[in-house]
Amino acid sequence: MSKPRIHVSKCLGFGICRWDGKEILNGFIEKLKTEIEFISVCPELAIGLGVPRDPVRLVYKGDKLYFLQTNTKKDLTMAMKNFADKIVGSLARIDGFILKDHSPSCGISNVGVYPSLTSKEPVSMTNGFFASQILKRFPETPAITEKMLSDDKKREDFLDKIFKSTNIWK
Repeated sequence: MSKPRIHVSKCLGFGICRWDGKEILNGFIEKLKTEIEFISVCPELAIGLGVPRDPVRLVYKGDKLYFLQTNTKKDLTMAMKNFADKIVGSLARIDGFILKDHSPSCGISNVGVYPSLTSKEPVSMTNGFFASQILKRFPETPAITEKMLSDDKKREDFLDKIFKSTNIWK
């Protein structure tokens, strides 16, 4: 029997890569390491950002969404889009995604979108830039954040879907 293949944000116990240089350990993900084949990626490291680094945020300019570094004002939109396209195009068999909550790269539905780099409050919420590409390409593939894993129902539903997709629980 093959193990489920899960794409996971690297900062969730697979490497020190967050903007602030911290690693996030999640007990549930740690338990899954013997049952799951994890593929860990940090989109921000992959586009050349270091650790630690200036944070990034999603900013609307007109009707277009940008991926910008706050202090340097560097526009990383094309670099992230190109990386996301490359990864999304290279994923063959993937059974699910566990992504970093609230991340401007990997968050699912709760990432603030700001009207400018200096704005204090977001004008809306959306998916992270990288997560958005994944969710478009794999709309039927289960996706969850590490925070959602703490909800018993969401966690159970996610696990049920990924293990059924690999014929382990069918």
